[in-house]
Amino acid sequence: MTRNCSIGKIMMVLPLVFLTLSTSPLLFGQTTGGVDSKSQATSAWGTLVDGFFAQYFKLNPTQATATGFHQYDSNLEDYSRRGIDNQIALAKEYLRRLQAFDSNPLPLVERQDYQLVVNNLKSTLLELEDIRSWEKNPDRYSSGLTQSAFLIMSRKFAPPETRLRSLVEREKAMPAVLAAAKENLKNPPRIYTEVAIDQLPGIVSFFQKDVPEAFTAVNDQQLLSDFRNSNMAVIAALRDYETFLKESLLPLSKGDFRIGAENYRQKLLYDEMVDIPEDRLLQIGYEDLRRNQQWFAKVARQVNPQKTLDQIKIELQHDHPAPDHLLQTFRDDLAGIRQYIVNQQIVTIPSPVPPIVEETPPFARALTFASMDTPGPYETVAKEAFFNVTLPEQDWPKARIESFMGQFNRATMISVAVHEVYPGHYVQFLWVPSAPSKVRKLLGCGSNAEGWAHYSEQMMLDEGYGNGDPKLRLGQLQDALLRDARYIVGISMHTGKMTFDEAVQFFQTEGYQTQSVAEVEARRGTSDPTYLVYTLGKLEIMKLRQDYQQKMREGFSLQQFHDTFLRQGFPPIKIVRETMLGDEGPTL
Repeated sequence: MTRNCSIGKIMMVLPLVFLTLSTSPLLFGQTTGGVDSKSQATSAWGTLVDGFFAQYFKLNPTQATATGFHQYDSNLEDYSRRGIDNQIALAKEYLRRLQAFDSNPLPLVERQDYQLVVNNLKSTLLELEDIRSWEKNPDRYSSGLTQSAFLIMSRKFAPPETRLRSLVEREKAMPAVLAAAKENLKNPPRIYTEVAIDQLPGIVSFFQKDVPEAFTAVNDQQLLSDFRNSNMAVIAALRDYETFLKESLLPLSKGDFRIGAENYRQKLLYDEMVDIPEDRLLQIGYEDLRRNQQWFAKVARQVNPQKTLDQIKIELQHDHPAPDHLLQTFRDDLAGIRQYIVNQQIVTIPSPVPPIVEETPPFARALTFASMDTPGPYETVAKEAFFNVTLPEQDWPKARIESFMGQFNRATMISVAVHEVYPGHYVQFLWVPSAPSKVRKLLGCGSNAEGWAHYSEQMMLDEGYGNGDPKLRLGQLQDALLRDARYIVGISMHTGKMTFDEAVQFFQTEGYQTQSVAEVEARRGTSDPTYLVYTLGKLEIMKLRQDYQQKMREGFSLQQFHDTFLRQGFPPIKIVRETMLGDEGPTL
């Protein structure tokens, strides 16, 4: 098993853009006599942004639900080839209009936002025209339907009857999505088809069990009858899709999962605003890997100089709470971590309300063992945040339970709690309302969000949490080595420098991971090429802090640095640097 982090709904990189614009001259920055050009430009930009998101959410209703806009809850995206072609055409047209907009008179934040939107459109076109996961990844369709349903059922933003009516309408459109998948998919990589096949039994079970259980409070018999019909149709379509994947698509699945060096370069540039050459990026990754390996060996000797690294790792894995005490142990740990942050003035926590610690929903237990589920930035009703923790099944054999619980050893639990909650994803989510614009509340990047959470793991121990316990440091370093391995494997696999089997071996020998974790991580890397964002963002934030401290000198405050960082939203670190340092110096 491996940890798949989620910061819920604030992490929104818009993958599908469906936009139309008014041709009003105001949108293009044209000025009229007697009106200040800067305020005119700001007004025009505001109109442009509002139009952007209004059209986007209308045509991407699942993202609208995630964000907290519920007027499109009954709709579903158009996954057909015609829909994809329309997205490409409209994204090109919208990019052309944006490029005709004069952003020079805008204030700094709005100029930065302008670049975020432009990069997002370029990333969308890169994905749809060149990477083409819609043509290669069958899981995109079946898992996409799961997400569309889960967002309706998981949060009580409306009465259950209202939400169920919306779900019924979404479900009516779902068989057409799977029909579109059969038309769109062309020669996918075999591993993509295998992953989709592996996922489908859990997805079918989700619609069979989890979805109906979410609406047991509904008494409207006609509505329940409509739901049974729509839900049975989805289940039948999913089973037919599974047969299609096994019997028709798998034998034809001979494609290459690698996106290639040029696509990789552009993806990093548009998504993360990183333009460092590939060879230098790899060098940076290997340097961090070696530092952490040396650090791990040094701390391991402090724990027990008579034992090997493998023996110490095994000992750490056996030091875990009982399964029935796991959730309470996390609650206790979180309370202590939060109080330490407050006492040491590490970062401002904008709300005294903690997240709800609960067991991971059944349908997601095969995919993650810890995650943060936060409401969207515009959700006004269902504002709870959930820290989900996966427990072992009670009917598992003792050996399997013990192996599973090794992931929740006490050293690793602290890193998990820091990464997901305090001061990681949950605290960053609490700062989102302070972001300077609508764009910053809705658009961001992984190297900021995951980088901040990963940075926090080391930072908290550096600031004295745990009183220098070497076992806590080993837990933090093992997670850091996992992220270093992701960094190197992602680049190397997708640029042709490493095979899949070599990636599995790299996670084991260089990342200090078990074989089962290594296999899962390498599989993830085939479809998540830029999962380097954890280490990339952490290193960028550490350099930013060093440069900011040098600028502020005696006036430097760690809490003030962290607060100022989080106040920006979660854009690429290059934008945060420009705001905090007044320049666009190198991020690494």
